[in-house]
Amino acid sequence: MTDDAVPAPAAAPAPEASPRALPPFLAGLRRLPVTIAFVVALIAVGAATGTLLSPAADAPWYGQVATGIPAFAEGRWWTLATSPFFVDHPLVYLTLLPLVVGGLGWAEWRFGGLRTIGLFAAGHVVGVLGAAGLLLLVAQTGWPWAEQLTQHSDVGPSCGALAALVFAIATLPAPWRLRARIAVVIWVGISLLYLGQLHDVEHAVAMVAALAVSGWLPVFRRPAGRPSEREWRLIAFSGLIAIGVIQVIDLVVPYDGPLGQNQPVASFIDVALDVIVIALIANGVRQGVRLAWICAIVLAAFNIATAALGFGALKLLEALDVIGSAGDYLGALIAPAALWALFLVVIIAGRGAFRVPLRRSRRTLAAEHLSTAQARERLARFGGGTISWMTTWRGNRHVAAGSGAITFQPHAGVAIMLGDPIVAAGEEGAAFAEFERIAQRAGLVPCAFSASEVGERAKPAGWRSVVIAEDTIVDLPGLAFTGKSWGAVRTAINRANREGISFRMVRLADEPWSVLAQVRAISEQWTGDKGLPEMRFTLGTVDEALDPAVAVGIAVDADGSLHGITSWLPVHGPADPETGEPRVIGWTLDLMRRRDGGFGPVMEFLIASAAQHFSEAGFAFLSLSGAPLVRPSEVAAGPVDQVLDQVGALIEPLYGFTSLHRFKQKFNPRSAPLYLLFRDEGDLPRIGIALTRAYLPDASLRDLLASTTAAKPAQPARAGGAGAK
Repeated sequence: MTDDAVPAPAAAPAPEASPRALPPFLAGLRRLPVTIAFVVALIAVGAATGTLLSPAADAPWYGQVATGIPAFAEGRWWTLATSPFFVDHPLVYLTLLPLVVGGLGWAEWRFGGLRTIGLFAAGHVVGVLGAAGLLLLVAQTGWPWAEQLTQHSDVGPSCGALAALVFAIATLPAPWRLRARIAVVIWVGISLLYLGQLHDVEHAVAMVAALAVSGWLPVFRRPAGRPSEREWRLIAFSGLIAIGVIQVIDLVVPYDGPLGQNQPVASFIDVALDVIVIALIANGVRQGVRLAWICAIVLAAFNIATAALGFGALKLLEALDVIGSAGDYLGALIAPAALWALFLVVIIAGRGAFRVPLRRSRRTLAAEHLSTAQARERLARFGGGTISWMTTWRGNRHVAAGSGAITFQPHAGVAIMLGDPIVAAGEEGAAFAEFERIAQRAGLVPCAFSASEVGERAKPAGWRSVVIAEDTIVDLPGLAFTGKSWGAVRTAINRANREGISFRMVRLADEPWSVLAQVRAISEQWTGDKGLPEMRFTLGTVDEALDPAVAVGIAVDADGSLHGITSWLPVHGPADPETGEPRVIGWTLDLMRRRDGGFGPVMEFLIASAAQHFSEAGFAFLSLSGAPLVRPSEVAAGPVDQVLDQVGALIEPLYGFTSLHRFKQKFNPRSAPLYLLFRDEGDLPRIGIALTRAYLPDASLRDLLASTTAAKPAQPARAGGAGAK
């Protein structure tokens, strides 16, 4: 058969054009049709009626669209539907639009369009009608402020937007939910007390109703209980700041609200003294410092006593005709006194949260402290993960966790637990909870760095986790360097044999002075190239490699010249249940150093030779360790991950973590994620500073800036330490 007789293959159908992915911003807008439609309608109504440029309250038709007791008394109930689409003054758009977009948009994102419409409508109706009913009742007492507001009218969508915002806040995890609620309550409360306009009353009613309902509905309900130490500190700190702001407002901002007209009556010296003291002690209250708590009690008591004296002085001043009526000044005295009294009750009720010593040197964890020898004994008894031997290094502190141990380092007000707790299987959760309690009691931010999947599952309720490294593990049983995937490793071994490079597994401390001198020279050469001190914390140095428990692989030629070294840390499993003898089940790669101008693929040769050595000795695995800030590709990047990716890109030229991670793939390892465990995102800035100090305790800011500026891309074959495990 000739080629011409061969039937031509059918033409492949043209591939269908895949729909073009929208940019993230536009894709997000598609989820907010109700919010976008309402904002467009609000602006369109303003443009059509001219109220974008002139006050709606001055228009002759304003009474036909505005809510209020006068409108309802005359039967204009339709104003409940018309008022959300108008704004009484053009400047109000500047503050209203962020509330509408934030409140409605967030609620729509969480609940969908129909539920958001219901929340908005309910919040608007409850706020407007609730405020009208409340003012009618209060006006019966003859309160001039309430009587005045019964004649006012109002427009705007702020009540509905605020209610939607409160419901959206209810979906936040702790402690952000509490923080956001405190912020909303302070904002609405200050507006009501000191401005006291009709819309402020409506906002307060809508907010209280939304808080009550969102806490009552099962979908939003959270377990009730006494606030934690952290929450007590947060409440006290927020209250202190709010009182300081209110006192400044009382001093400098004219108002005519429920408290009466501002003359002002507050003394500048009195307010300045309060503000200065608050500025000095506020951060201490946030940290739970005992002395700051005592100062706060004294300040609150002083202000309450001052108010009590003021009440008596008003009567005297009225009798002497110095002031017209004592009633005109009562409000300005009652409100601050009530706030200080409430604050005093709060900080006394939460007194257990304020036990942190003032001096940082005394902020130690209130637990049994262990020596390094005791920590090693517990590690040998209970076993640990691939980084557990690093807990025995200098610079770490150890405390007891039941019969086990927790290792941590304190930096920048943070207690960084290294890896998982060293405890019996199943006790990790209790150890984490104890660590959180004692760290907070010492005024330290607790976190765990390079925790395993076991630790991640045992983290305290409410804690977050983010993958910060990928451990690379080579299983040793049946190890054979066969197949295409091991080609680079076989090539390195064969080339080493041809060039007379041999491998030895040694205890570095037992080697002669000539070998130690070469090891130190190679390490110092590598460190000098970086322009920074050697990293520590989870990156060992030659000093750690000198530990007799650490195995060191060296590559030497026929002349005795050292071409490269690797150090291997023991990984303990649980001790033998019958004899109690410690068991080493694997080894973790730590130090990696090669000589400039030496044997090229020395790292491939050293790691492969070590794997063969440990496999023949019957060990279960090798961990090639994890490179810091290298996230598995299958793990979706959240906001925290994206920040860590940027940090990783910044330091990549200095230490080559990503290139080192790629290098380790030559050994066909399996991967295991390592996590940073932390309470919430608010702790991350301080944790970042603490980790920087842990890794580079001897580096100055000048060193960091100079090295980052002058850094060149690192070469994979020259990568130094094994990375943050």
